[in-house]
Amino acid sequence: MAGSLFSTAVKRAKQHDLSVIELIGAAEAIRKTEGVEAVAALYRAWINHNPNDPMLYAILFNASAILGETAAFDEAQEYLEKSIRLNPDFTPSRINLGRAYERKGKTGLSVAQWASVVDKLSAVTGTNIFHKITALNQMARVLEANNHDETAESLLQQSLEIDNTQREVAQHYIAARQRECKWPLIEPRERISRETLMKGISPLSLAVYTDDPVLQLASNWHYNKCDVGSPSVGVVTSYWAACEGRKKAAPLRIGYLSSDLREHAIGFLTSELFELHDRRKVEVYAYYCGILPVDPTMERIKKTVDHWIPIQDMDDETAARRIADDGIQILVDINGYTRDGRTKLLALRPAPIIVNWLGFPGSTGSPYHHYIIADDWIIPPEHEIYYSEKVMRLPCYQPNDRKRIIAPQQPTRQSAGLPEDAMVYCCFNGTQKITRFTFERWMTILNRVPNSVLWLLSGSETSQSRLRSIASSQGISPDRIIFAGKMKNAYHLARYPLADLFLDTAPYGAHTTASDALWMGVPILTLSGRSFASRVCGSLVRAAGLPDLACATGDEYVDRAVALGRDKEALQRYRAHLAATRDSSDLFNTPLLVSRLEEIYKEMWREFEEDRLPRPDLRNLDVYLEIGIESDHDKSEVLSAQNYRSWWRERLALRNAMRPFYPDSRLWMEEGLQASQAKVGQKNDQTHSRDLWRRFFRFASLGEAVAKRRRGAVC
Repeated sequence: MAGSLFSTAVKRAKQHDLSVIELIGAAEAIRKTEGVEAVAALYRAWINHNPNDPMLYAILFNASAILGETAAFDEAQEYLEKSIRLNPDFTPSRINLGRAYERKGKTGLSVAQWASVVDKLSAVTGTNIFHKITALNQMARVLEANNHDETAESLLQQSLEIDNTQREVAQHYIAARQRECKWPLIEPRERISRETLMKGISPLSLAVYTDDPVLQLASNWHYNKCDVGSPSVGVVTSYWAACEGRKKAAPLRIGYLSSDLREHAIGFLTSELFELHDRRKVEVYAYYCGILPVDPTMERIKKTVDHWIPIQDMDDETAARRIADDGIQILVDINGYTRDGRTKLLALRPAPIIVNWLGFPGSTGSPYHHYIIADDWIIPPEHEIYYSEKVMRLPCYQPNDRKRIIAPQQPTRQSAGLPEDAMVYCCFNGTQKITRFTFERWMTILNRVPNSVLWLLSGSETSQSRLRSIASSQGISPDRIIFAGKMKNAYHLARYPLADLFLDTAPYGAHTTASDALWMGVPILTLSGRSFASRVCGSLVRAAGLPDLACATGDEYVDRAVALGRDKEALQRYRAHLAATRDSSDLFNTPLLVSRLEEIYKEMWREFEEDRLPRPDLRNLDVYLEIGIESDHDKSEVLSAQNYRSWWRERLALRNAMRPFYPDSRLWMEEGLQASQAKVGQKNDQTHSRDLWRRFFRFASLGEAVAKRRRGAVC
């Protein structure tokens, strides 16, 4: 019957007896019965035999989309080009033709198509506005990918001014400004408010912008709520019901979910980890969701895991079902809110335990990440209130590959464009991590150490020019800022020893970059704040046996950098220490890390079996977000605040006085509530306060009891 429908439709198309409406209806019906290839054949027949139909341009557009699904990209492009020749004002064809050109690497032609859409759409209609925004966003995406951040930022700004509800556009707009070192970062405009930008900023950009872990937690919760969302009730099933049969089984089935198990910082860090896992304790599954080209690092990892499962072409529900069918007991998310992460997959809860580790430096604020793995320095006990997950700790948070490849020939200072006799400070973090406060500290250091230079990793031409211009305005000769071109990791590692001291950025410091420098014998001076991203480097230098290089204040950081810049002998002692202890320090003791990690997995599973799986604490995060976004972090550096918690409690007190809310135990202890009530002139009623807390925790206990019953019913 289906074949009869297809044959009849093709016959009528060849006889000019199939109208456009009938063609579209037939295509939909045939797609369900015979698939997309049959639909493509029908469209070809109609196009070839109806060359004078006034709606041919639209049918060519529809056909090109179908051909794209069959990977007939050249033919799809020809149809789009013909559609535009027939109707130059048909913007959907121009937008898709731009994508076709981009797929072939012809970015100039793609941008030209989208630019023509923007130029043509002068009339203010809903459709034209939609098409103009689409064209602006497409141009910005391609330009951003090709390191033209200045132009991309301008296009994104135009798009936001037309529609300021576009969260993804706001995220890319702020990220582009960070890479360009444009300060102030958050710059409101007539149509783009501070609230729009602060609520739209991505979790990684916020970690770079401010050392405010409470705001980061609230913002990350908001990101999860708005950008990840919740799956429909019909989609969520008991994916991990199979865990019942694995409760007493060994080894534990551990799944690692990542898009970066390749030539990427994560791939470099974890390569040896997978080799060292004790197969008597764990069975290792790698779920890869990244780009397709295979590289040596990916090949190495594929050979050492027990199961390598590519899921980049699976939708979230299919991938979740696969993970559940594999019987994964603990799923380790090594992406979090980073590029190509599959957080929507995790929302389906494909494993009974989900862990946040290594890929994202902070709390996810999600309802389904149960644990976060850190160490004693990154998350000391008094900082656990900044995290929704339960904290588990390694001796040192970051794994390392002791088999990393280093180019055999080390370059010279002359070949790298460095002065032979100067004090060379370096920082190979990306330009997006350089804040105004960090750069001002660096300029102070250069000013106090005259025969010194700052060696930075290259960014765009405009960002480099901007940094040199800022240096000049602060009395530092621009030629003292030297940029190192990007190169393959083995050659990049080989040039590290040309530097005398690595100066870390704050609040988002060096992570993989730090362990690379320390492996190559270059000491690092870092400034540890309160947030996760600001404390990783401090953890690494301490694990390398150099705790005095983790500074607590900006002044200490500057003074220490100046002192070391004037004392080459002290730097040599640090270098000698790194060389002597490299194979014995906690930083590079990968077997110790893996052994402890396996103990952590065992402990997590035991807690699950005993019905003690932690529940993420997401109370009042809407209130924390509302208060947190009010501060101007471009004007004052939270990292330098000595009374951080008092600063937050005062603002919470004012908010509670105007619009009372149920306080929680994150920053708002009972005595803090009483003190704040007195401060804002309220009656300090201790009896009322105690009764309120009793009611609150009674409600929380009831909720926990209900949750336990539900967990027991499922698994």
